[in-house]
Amino acid sequence: MMIHGFGFLSLSASLVLPWALTGLVQGQRITESFLFKDVPQPSTTQETPLPSRKLISGISTATTYYVSGNGNDRNSGLSTSSAFRTLQRAANLTNPGDTVLIMNGQYKNGPKNGAVLGIRRSGTANAWIKYKAYPGHFPKIQHNTWNGISISNGASYIEINGLEVIGNNANITRSYALSQKYNRSNALTNGNCISIEGGNKGRSHHINILNNKVHDCGGAGISAIQADYVKVDNNTVYNNSWYTVYGCSGISMLKNWSSDNKQGYKIFVTNNRSYNNRMYVPWIDAGRITDGNGIIVDVSKGYRGRVLVANNLTYNNGGSGIHAHDSQRIDIINNTAYLNQQSSEIKKKGKGEIYAGYSSDVKIFNNIMYASPGNAVNSNMKNVNVSYNYNVYPSNSRIHMKGSNDMIGDPQFVNASDRDFRLKSTSPAINNGLKWNSLKTDFLGNPRVSGYAPDRGAYENR
Repeated sequence: MMIHGFGFLSLSASLVLPWALTGLVQGQRITESFLFKDVPQPSTTQETPLPSRKLISGISTATTYYVSGNGNDRNSGLSTSSAFRTLQRAANLTNPGDTVLIMNGQYKNGPKNGAVLGIRRSGTANAWIKYKAYPGHFPKIQHNTWNGISISNGASYIEINGLEVIGNNANITRSYALSQKYNRSNALTNGNCISIEGGNKGRSHHINILNNKVHDCGGAGISAIQADYVKVDNNTVYNNSWYTVYGCSGISMLKNWSSDNKQGYKIFVTNNRSYNNRMYVPWIDAGRITDGNGIIVDVSKGYRGRVLVANNLTYNNGGSGIHAHDSQRIDIINNTAYLNQQSSEIKKKGKGEIYAGYSSDVKIFNNIMYASPGNAVNSNMKNVNVSYNYNVYPSNSRIHMKGSNDMIGDPQFVNASDRDFRLKSTSPAINNGLKWNSLKTDFLGNPRVSGYAPDRGAYENR
């Protein structure tokens, strides 16, 4: 559903936009060689000036900065033994080609900061700025503000890799969240985990969100607004969207923006595990529960590029497992969606485990959609040129659209109750999918075709 709640931007029930009201900034296994060449918390201490970059033939050399839970912002940040303490200290110094290596520690926002890590400086096509976990380390970004990580001001050529972002859900009760259901400005309930911002300050492009664990944010898990060339790959996203007054989801692509006229794949949502994302508070503009999806591509009718949503596992989300709303040019391929639509208001409407609505030029192939008995696996709501084929549906579900090669039957998961959605050797989903040339691997990174045809679902049987 699309709501025109703000004069400057049309919104749908998928994403928190607190910056519109507060002015605060928010916080690989599939490779397309033609596309990806490589795949404020201020210090309270006095800053020590860093050495100037050395110039070689007029070109500045890349710098690696280190951040540690035991660091100090008075340090140089240029070695593990002289690491900074805050992520923002390093972010404010980055230039194209730089890398920020983040060591063990817990990184929190200050009381008036809109993000723990606010990224506003860009890399270039040949010199990305990368924020990565130090090898063998597991840093945690813990926040109770609008964002754990925000990418804003049109910052581009940015990679976020191997981090854990934790929201404020553990400190919020459902009763408190419901008491705030008309409060658009409460960061405690509305905060996102990782947010790529659009708006008047600039639109981002070439952003990679890779290998992160993103959970327990009241708002969105991973969201992108008005962005282009985005890769969201191999992330684990769960327990998000619970307490916000905005309609949010685990992974959201909203109002995709065309930074050029290229029409091939430019946005990838691949190899992610997205579960237990749901809404417990009604969306303020609709007065009811609307979203809490595993993955949504939303309000992107004018996008000239193409979106690939592939090899994802989505389960036990309040809304759909995956869906396209008011969007176009999307391929939803080889995903496994299991027992989503957990929110009672959404279950009554029965839109589907994987589906498209008000959309065009969408292909939904090779998926396994396992709905609860009597619930819908898919739907067709005012679509144009949306096709379902080579999918698997259980026999006790409601099927609104059926392609000529769709299959009705038990996909035979190894152990669905333990969330092991690999296929048993006797599964009817093996060796009878449609080969998708752009999809070379499965959820685990194994070759997509191991027999004479690809399997259906996120896993390729070995």
